[in-house]
Amino acid sequence: MKSLNNLSYKVIGCAMEVYKTLGPGLLESVYEKALIHELNLTGIPVRSQVEVKMNYKGMNIGEGLRLDLLVDDKLIVELKSVEELKPVHHKQLLTYLKLMDKRLGLLINFNVTDIMQGISRVVNNL
Repeated sequence: MKSLNNLSYKVIGCAMEVYKTLGPGLLESVYEKALIHELNLTGIPVRSQVEVKMNYKGMNIGEGLRLDLLVDDKLIVELKSVEELKPVHHKQLLTYLKLMDKRLGLLINFNVTDIMQGISRVVNNL
Protein backbone atom coordinates (compact mmCIF):
# COMPACT_ATOMS: atom_id res chain seq x y z
CA MET A 1 0.00 0.00 0.00
CA LYS A 2 3.01 2.28 0.53
CA SER A 3 3.70 2.61 -3.20
CA LEU A 4 -0.02 3.24 -3.80
CA ASN A 5 -0.01 6.00 -1.20
CA ASN A 6 3.07 7.52 -2.84
CA LEU A 7 1.41 7.33 -6.26
CA SER A 8 -1.81 8.91 -4.96
CA TYR A 9 0.25 11.70 -3.36
CA LYS A 10 1.87 12.44 -6.75
CA VAL A 11 -1.49 12.40 -8.54
CA ILE A 12 -2.94 14.79 -5.95
CA GLY A 13 0.04 17.09 -6.55
CA CYS A 14 -0.69 17.04 -10.29
CA ALA A 15 -4.38 17.74 -9.64
CA MET A 16 -3.42 20.68 -7.43
CA GLU A 17 -1.25 22.07 -10.25
CA VAL A 18 -4.12 21.72 -12.74
CA TYR A 19 -6.48 23.45 -10.30
CA LYS A 20 -3.99 26.23 -9.57
CA THR A 21 -3.61 26.88 -13.30
CA LEU A 22 -7.22 26.49 -14.48
CA GLY A 23 -9.35 27.18 -11.40
CA PRO A 24 -12.90 25.90 -10.86
CA GLY A 25 -15.92 25.98 -13.14
CA LEU A 26 -14.78 24.19 -16.30
CA LEU A 27 -16.03 20.96 -17.83
CA GLU A 28 -14.81 17.63 -16.49
CA SER A 29 -13.32 16.79 -19.90
CA VAL A 30 -11.05 19.86 -19.72
CA TYR A 31 -9.69 18.81 -16.32
CA GLU A 32 -9.21 15.26 -17.59
CA LYS A 33 -7.07 16.40 -20.53
CA ALA A 34 -5.08 18.78 -18.34
CA LEU A 35 -4.47 16.15 -15.65
CA ILE A 36 -3.37 13.60 -18.25
CA HIS A 37 -0.90 16.16 -19.60
CA GLU A 38 0.36 17.00 -16.10
CA LEU A 39 0.84 13.30 -15.28
CA ASN A 40 2.69 12.79 -18.58
CA LEU A 41 4.95 15.75 -17.79
CA THR A 42 5.92 14.10 -14.51
CA GLY A 43 6.51 10.72 -16.18
CA ILE A 44 3.57 8.95 -14.55
CA PRO A 45 1.88 6.51 -16.95
CA VAL A 46 -1.85 7.04 -17.37
CA ARG A 47 -4.64 5.69 -19.55
CA SER A 48 -7.93 7.51 -19.99
CA GLN A 49 -11.48 6.32 -20.57
CA VAL A 50 -10.55 2.73 -19.72
CA GLU A 51 -13.28 0.19 -20.43
CA VAL A 52 -14.60 -1.58 -17.35
CA LYS A 53 -15.53 -5.16 -18.13
CA MET A 54 -18.56 -6.41 -16.29
CA ASN A 55 -19.98 -9.89 -16.40
CA TYR A 56 -23.43 -10.81 -15.15
CA LYS A 57 -24.11 -14.55 -15.00
CA GLY A 58 -21.94 -15.25 -18.01
CA MET A 59 -23.08 -12.27 -20.09
CA ASN A 60 -20.92 -9.21 -20.76
CA ILE A 61 -22.94 -6.18 -19.68
CA GLY A 62 -20.10 -3.73 -19.15
CA GLU A 63 -20.29 -2.19 -22.61
CA GLY A 64 -20.02 1.57 -22.41
CA LEU A 65 -18.78 1.51 -18.81
CA ARG A 66 -15.57 3.57 -18.63
CA LEU A 67 -13.49 4.91 -15.79
CA ASP A 68 -11.83 8.30 -16.24
CA LEU A 69 -8.17 7.52 -15.52
CA LEU A 70 -6.11 4.47 -14.67
CA VAL A 71 -2.77 5.66 -13.33
CA ASP A 72 0.21 3.30 -13.55
CA ASP A 73 -2.28 0.40 -13.89
CA LYS A 74 -2.80 0.67 -10.11
CA LEU A 75 -4.82 3.73 -9.16
CA ILE A 76 -8.28 4.64 -10.45
CA VAL A 77 -9.06 8.36 -10.65
CA GLU A 78 -12.60 9.58 -11.20
CA LEU A 79 -12.98 13.26 -12.04
CA LYS A 80 -15.97 15.49 -11.40
CA SER A 81 -16.88 19.12 -11.84
CA VAL A 82 -20.05 19.33 -9.78
CA GLU A 83 -21.54 21.53 -7.06
CA GLU A 84 -20.97 18.80 -4.48
CA LEU A 85 -19.92 15.18 -4.39
CA LYS A 86 -22.78 12.84 -3.58
CA PRO A 87 -22.60 9.38 -1.96
CA VAL A 88 -23.32 7.84 -5.37
CA HIS A 89 -20.02 9.25 -6.72
CA HIS A 90 -18.10 7.41 -3.99
CA LYS A 91 -20.11 4.24 -4.62
CA GLN A 92 -19.40 4.45 -8.36
CA LEU A 93 -15.65 4.61 -7.71
CA LEU A 94 -15.83 1.74 -5.22
CA THR A 95 -17.68 -0.35 -7.80
CA TYR A 96 -15.00 0.41 -10.40
CA LEU A 97 -12.32 -0.60 -7.89
CA LYS A 98 -14.06 -3.92 -7.27
CA LEU A 99 -14.70 -4.64 -10.95
CA MET A 100 -11.09 -3.80 -11.88
CA ASP A 101 -9.65 -5.58 -8.81
CA LYS A 102 -7.83 -2.42 -7.66
CA ARG A 103 -7.17 -1.32 -4.10
CA LEU A 104 -7.22 2.50 -4.18
CA GLY A 105 -9.02 5.26 -6.03
CA LEU A 106 -9.20 9.03 -5.95
CA LEU A 107 -12.38 11.01 -6.49
CA ILE A 108 -11.47 14.55 -7.50
CA ASN A 109 -14.03 17.35 -7.81
CA PHE A 110 -12.57 20.44 -9.48
CA ASN A 111 -15.64 22.63 -8.92
CA VAL A 112 -14.65 23.74 -5.41
CA THR A 113 -13.07 26.79 -3.82
CA ASP A 114 -10.30 24.68 -2.22
CA ILE A 115 -9.10 21.68 -4.25
CA MET A 116 -8.11 19.77 -1.10
CA GLN A 117 -11.79 19.81 -0.08
CA GLY A 118 -12.64 18.22 -3.44
CA ILE A 119 -10.38 15.17 -3.11
CA SER A 120 -11.50 11.89 -1.56
CA ARG A 121 -9.64 8.61 -1.24
CA VAL A 122 -11.70 5.46 -1.69
CA VAL A 123 -10.29 2.12 -0.57
CA ASN A 124 -11.44 -1.29 -1.78
CA ASN A 125 -10.86 -3.71 1.09
CA LEU A 126 -10.81 -6.55 -1.45
